[in-house]
Amino acid sequence: MQARRRALDARTRIASAEALAHQLGALPALSAPGYVAGYWAVDGELSLHAAVPRLADHVVYCLPCLADDTRLQFAPWRAGDPLVQNRYGIPEPDLAPSSRLSPSELSVVLLPLVAFDRRGNRLGMGAGYYDRSFAFRRERAAPPLLVGIGYAFQEVDTLSVQPWDVPLDFVVTERELIACQR
Repeated sequence: MQARRRALDARTRIASAEALAHQLGALPALSAPGYVAGYWAVDGELSLHAAVPRLADHVVYCLPCLADDTRLQFAPWRAGDPLVQNRYGIPEPDLAPSSRLSPSELSVVLLPLVAFDRRGNRLGMGAGYYDRSFAFRRERAAPPLLVGIGYAFQEVDTLSVQPWDVPLDFVVTERELIACQR
C-alpha cells in the first residue's frame, strides 16, 4: 500500500485531495466548534491541504507533536505559522509543550493510515503513536471522533486486531464517507 501511494502522480494526488475535501464536507462533526487535528502528509499519504482551508472559522486546526513518552500531543496551526521537524523529519508546530493539547481535548481527529477495513480497523505505520494516544477511546465513545483518511485502494476486506488497537468511527476516502460498523 505504501509503495502504491508513493507511485501516484501529482495530478492524481491533487485530484484526490480535492475529492477528499468534498467528502469530508459530509461529516457534520467538522462544522461544530472545537479542535480538529489532522496531519502533515508524508510518504504518499492523502493530503489534507484542500480540506483544511474549508473548515469553519470556529474550528481550530491542530497538528500532532511527538511527546517525550511516545504519545502525541496536538498544537494549533495555521498556514504560515512556524514549523520544526520532529525526529522523523515530519513538520510540527513550533510551540512550547505547555501550549499543546492532550488527545482528550480534541473534537475530531483525522488520522493517516496504510490500510483499513469497514469495521474501523486501521493499519498505521507501526509505531503505535495514535493507538497509545487514544487508548482511552477503547473504554468510551467520542469525543474525539476518530476519522481515518486514505485512498480508496487502501481498503482491505479485513485486518487482524490487536488488544491495543483503537477502532475508527469513520473512514473517508476520495470516493466516500464510510461509517465504520463494529
